[in-house]
Amino acid sequence: MILRSMLFIPADSEKKLSKADSVVADALIFDLEDSVAAPRKQVGRDMAKEFMSSRARADRKTKYYVRINPLESDAPLRDLAGIMAGKPDGIMVPKASGPQDIDLISKYLDILEIEHGTEASSTKIVAITGESSAGILSLGQYVKADLPRLVGMSWGPWDLAADVGAANNRHEDGSYEFTYQMAMSLSLLGAKAAGVQAIDTAFTEFKDSEGLLKWCKMIRREGWTGKVAIHPAQVPIIHEGFRPSDEEVTHAQRVIDAFANENEGVATLDGVMLDLPHLKQARYILALRDAG
Repeated sequence: MILRSMLFIPADSEKKLSKADSVVADALIFDLEDSVAAPRKQVGRDMAKEFMSSRARADRKTKYYVRINPLESDAPLRDLAGIMAGKPDGIMVPKASGPQDIDLISKYLDILEIEHGTEASSTKIVAITGESSAGILSLGQYVKADLPRLVGMSWGPWDLAADVGAANNRHEDGSYEFTYQMAMSLSLLGAKAAGVQAIDTAFTEFKDSEGLLKWCKMIRREGWTGKVAIHPAQVPIIHEGFRPSDEEVTHAQRVIDAFANENEGVATLDGVMLDLPHLKQARYILALRDAG
């Protein structure tokens, strides 16, 4: 499944949870990290578990992910122990400093899936790998890592700015400063090299629909497969931004048809030589179209 949109919902917010079923995001992220104060972490765990438990996996209209707390204490293990009875579809791991963090969470999930009668290895992981300098510098290590649960990678310019001690991460015109442009590019390349989806960080100006749409169209062209949302109104805009044009769909179908008439790994279309990367991209375009 292509995770075009992943909407954050504070796990301890009864009001926002009550509206969750009406959201058309590809995934909901019940957040136990930044949006939940320390005294309410257990409340958030309980509410997220109850919400998911009341909706069987097979009947869910969208995927349910839970963002746990960073691997700096026993908090993430408490998070997992508190929510796995709800059978989340996936876990979002923040501030991942390298594949070893994902491997550790995977081992926890191996045990908890058995404990709660969940299908083995069915709980997937999206890792926020670009929130620290260590996370950015470790991106190349994911290429050789054996992480079958990992399905997506993202980044976070605000936590990264705090990590490096920067006063800001944007120029006066709103564009990212060089370090963060580089971090965004490396995050994209890291995800692609690891063979997982590249999911862009949140667009914080949630009332700027035009800016969000323009941004989504731009990053899709760059190769990003999805984006995090912080408000339900952003979800349909993200979907529109990631929707291929009619011209793209028509061309993609012609590429696929061209390969269907060949017995080798190359084809020709309108006098242009095509190889397997063209076919892969064409199939991805049609998958985006079919995502709605």
